[in-house]
Amino acid sequence: MAVSGERPHLFACVAMPAGVAANRIMEPGPAASARPMTRRQWVTLLTFGLVDFWSAVCLSLQAPLFPSEAAKKGATASEYGLIFGTFELTKFIVCPLLGRYLHKIGPKVVFNGGIFITSSCAIAYGILDVFSDTAPFLVSCFVVRTIEACGYASFLTASFTIIAKEFPDNVATTFASLETFFGVGLIVGPMVGGALYQVGGYTLPFVTLGSILFGTALLTLFVLPNHKEQIDVGERKGGIRRALAVPDIAMAAFSITCASCSNGFIVVLLEPHLRPFGLSPVLLGLMFVITGAVYATCAPLWGWLCDRHVRPKQATAAGALLVAAGFSLLGPAPFLPLQPSLGVIAAALALHGVGFGAEVVAAFLDAHRAAIRSGFPDTVETYGTISGLWASMFALGAFVGPCLAGLLYDHFGFGYASLMIIVVHMVLFVAVMVFLCLPDRAIPEPVSSAPPLPDEKSPLIYSDLCDRHDAYGVQGTDNRLW
Repeated sequence: MAVSGERPHLFACVAMPAGVAANRIMEPGPAASARPMTRRQWVTLLTFGLVDFWSAVCLSLQAPLFPSEAAKKGATASEYGLIFGTFELTKFIVCPLLGRYLHKIGPKVVFNGGIFITSSCAIAYGILDVFSDTAPFLVSCFVVRTIEACGYASFLTASFTIIAKEFPDNVATTFASLETFFGVGLIVGPMVGGALYQVGGYTLPFVTLGSILFGTALLTLFVLPNHKEQIDVGERKGGIRRALAVPDIAMAAFSITCASCSNGFIVVLLEPHLRPFGLSPVLLGLMFVITGAVYATCAPLWGWLCDRHVRPKQATAAGALLVAAGFSLLGPAPFLPLQPSLGVIAAALALHGVGFGAEVVAAFLDAHRAAIRSGFPDTVETYGTISGLWASMFALGAFVGPCLAGLLYDHFGFGYASLMIIVVHMVLFVAVMVFLCLPDRAIPEPVSSAPPLPDEKSPLIYSDLCDRHDAYGVQGTDNRLW
């Protein structure tokens, strides 16, 4: 998932001191955003936007189409909820490992490999209906989803790392802008998938759209730069455990876990919740579009606000209240004297989209700011670690959400199951408000003051950039965020 970008500056030709770099990351100003983007940055942004769009299209097919197909095979909500959860559990395990070793493997290798795996699994997912018995169908789904999760974790972690390195002055707005591409994909996917499903059944949407994503993966081979960064042994002190020991990073991790838990709940249970309305596949897809459309619209605004006007935790608090309000209407919750209706459900999904955008964007920015402010070295290894942690916590919530949602739905129904999300987000709201009321915490000593070692030069396909820029933060450039 990636989000919108302002116009970051050219990388400086002279290296900056680490303290100055951190300050510029923490407090980006209007001057930085006014600088024009380089051609390299435009190519990176547009490439990531294209990949995010088509990956979202493929991933969004499963929520409206898979539960009904699984039900035809005899699977229960708990069983296919666990299949959705397995995807996220795998990401939860794989993302931190990728973040730790990303600087050794290289962001481009990880990114491209992840896209190829994801697109291939999307195609394979479309042929799983050849299994008529429940057990073979479920086992094959678990296998394909696990492999697909490894691929998705790869390109997700690599893309977050590259974003933070290439756009240091506008991390939140760039992340939010790319999330807009992802959000538009969430809009297009269910609609196009529903139309293809009506034409050719379960297989056609996955094979067609998965093939397009595979073609997009081929494009990235010729656009993105290679990069390997050599890190001095003395700098390798900023791992996952040390990151979670920083209170601001731990709070951001909890926030993104809560946000993804709410989204996973909707992915698994919205389609069963809408079955009594007897919607066609296209109309069902449109209902799934609402959250993605609102998220795509609001994410850039939240990114701009977090970069320029409000503290990320203030946005997180607002997002928690909005998500809780949305889920109160979605069921509706047992304490509300309302009956389920399409209008109320649509309004609830819109509220969730606004709040979800606030939590996702604010947590991403807050974690990266806190890492640099707390003394982590300003290297690709650090940003890979934080990006891997962010993606892992998102996956944790997306695993817990579907699994618990399926169990609660089977035993208590949708209304009572939605109380889980409401309670979790009220806890998040209270925790963030307590955090905001506490005095500023002391900033620890930097992890390392050693200067970064030179990197290999890996220009884009444009020759005029070769003489001016190394790939992602080489010595002699402005290593501010990445």
